[in-house]
Amino acid sequence: MPVYVYRAVTDKGLVVKNKVEESSKQALVKRLKNNGITPIEIIQVAYKGRGQTKKKKNVTDIQEIIKNVNTTQVGRNSNIKQLSAVEKVNLYLASTEKVTVRDIIIFTENFYLLKKANFNNIHALSTIIQSTENITLKGILEDILAGVEAGDYMYTTMEYYSDIFPFIYINMVKVGELSGSLTNSLGQAVKYLEDNERITKKIRGIIIPNVVQFVVIIVLLIGGTLFAIPQIQNLFDEIQTEATLPAITLWFQDFIYFMGRIWYIPTLIIIGIVAAILFYINTPKGKYNFHYFKYTMPIFGKLIFSLDFSRVMKAMHLNLENGMRIQDSLEVSKNIVNNYVMLSIIETAINNMLTGYSWIDPFEKSGLCSPMTTEMLKIGMQTDLTEMLDKLLEYMDMDINNTIDKVVKVMPEIAYSMVGVVLIFFVCVVLVPVIQVYMGSFLLSAYGV
Repeated sequence: MPVYVYRAVTDKGLVVKNKVEESSKQALVKRLKNNGITPIEIIQVAYKGRGQTKKKKNVTDIQEIIKNVNTTQVGRNSNIKQLSAVEKVNLYLASTEKVTVRDIIIFTENFYLLKKANFNNIHALSTIIQSTENITLKGILEDILAGVEAGDYMYTTMEYYSDIFPFIYINMVKVGELSGSLTNSLGQAVKYLEDNERITKKIRGIIIPNVVQFVVIIVLLIGGTLFAIPQIQNLFDEIQTEATLPAITLWFQDFIYFMGRIWYIPTLIIIGIVAAILFYINTPKGKYNFHYFKYTMPIFGKLIFSLDFSRVMKAMHLNLENGMRIQDSLEVSKNIVNNYVMLSIIETAINNMLTGYSWIDPFEKSGLCSPMTTEMLKIGMQTDLTEMLDKLLEYMDMDINNTIDKVVKVMPEIAYSMVGVVLIFFVCVVLVPVIQVYMGSFLLSAYGV
């Protein structure tokens, strides 16, 4: 069974902490509340397996022997192998193993295949648990299975593990369960996870090498200014040459020394600016403006909006196919995103439907949707919305792929430009004086030549 550590408040106001075993986090919450304790925080720290349904070799024989032997003699003549230190370390590391995105993708793919084979949720989860090697994920799946067996939806238990399952992933499962199209939602979830990982790898492959180059050049620039340049200046002074260091080198050297004396002032200013931005972002207005900036920012803005809008339309398409009204479909689909701008557009669309206006107008007036998408939605309202959404999603997939290609093409250009500017500055400040010393031109002025 899963093992949890909880902090809770008693009815007398005392904060208590304890470590217990329970079938699921929901069961633990109910148990605490029944005892007059309000939980503050519940964290799963380990997992003790219930045992596999598959019979293991010699298990039955050992159980029979234990029933008939004198256990006091067994204690004296035990031949049970003790775990070595290395095995204990490996067991501990396995029990604290992190759940990666790849683990979630494999689980979702397996669950999707089993659902396509008409497995029910309990049977599918039980089958996957038996083949799951990650002990942490196995414990989480056991917790989800316990919730399903108790009559809950899968997403209700997943919400307790928001640090493991992404917000969008949980709400995709939620939409699938509420609309009765979990198989299709799982297929979308697999595509979302794989596309997200593919994009992340591409961007990481572009950014990380250039960031490393950028940092290395900055370190060389500062190090050369602090150590190499003073040595060159001392050499000029000893020989009494009229040659001088480049003006940009002297300026940057003075700047570095000055910043070294007042380093705490810019540090405090930067910390203050970051704290102010974070405080503002955590306010309702600040969060809305930040989310709007995410949709309109250079390079990535269009891609972020297109991905969110596509997810909403895909969820809406699933809901309409399962017989939901447009209003109810929008209400369920809005859980797919957590961007305040998109949520406000959807809420306005729902309110428009209640007052007799078009639900497409808020998307059109936002200025974020392309004219093509809004026109296709309008035509869909006049003909068959479900069929038109199918065509719209096909168009948006092509548009998103084109946008990703453009982003991947632009990112190296920006990164190389930044590294190039810093590299040129490094050459002017540090390498030019070094070359000057290497060429020995300063000796000519020292001897009056």
